[in-house]
Amino acid sequence: MTEFRPMRRIRQQLSTAKCEEILCRCTAGVLALMGDGGYPYAVPLSYVYSDGKIFFHSAMQGHKVDAIKNNGRCSFCVVDKDEVKPAEFTTYFRSVIVFGNVHIITDADEQLQALRLLGRRYSPGNEQGLQHEIEKSAGHVLLLRLDIDHITGKEAIELVKARTC
Repeated sequence: MTEFRPMRRIRQQLSTAKCEEILCRCTAGVLALMGDGGYPYAVPLSYVYSDGKIFFHSAMQGHKVDAIKNNGRCSFCVVDKDEVKPAEFTTYFRSVIVFGNVHIITDADEQLQALRLLGRRYSPGNEQGLQHEIEKSAGHVLLLRLDIDHITGKEAIELVKARTC
């Protein structure tokens, strides 16, 4: 098991509960993998967070899929706030970074569960449309699950101070 570094600016660290709240609220993040030739490969993705795991969908083949097959270790970053403050020469930010392993889901029941989670996240209340989309895309979409080993979040010191005043 990897020993993860403690956050240097501990006062700005978000609680695990706040990190999970952000993962539940946001809809896009960047998945970083080890790509071709030892270069990092980072790709923006839509996702859903559920039961301590992150689910994605993908094409059946491509750079991302090859990278996952070669080494599923990854990081995933979600930016919750990015407010530039020109007069203060700073940015009020809040973000979460997850470290873990991405797996291709091969179990049919888990694939269906992941499709339903994603569909309900991005098209809430449209069960009939979701069922149609699942039937249409079954066999043409790859489902991925990120098992989380470590999660951390951080926000600008100005946001910390505003919350504690």
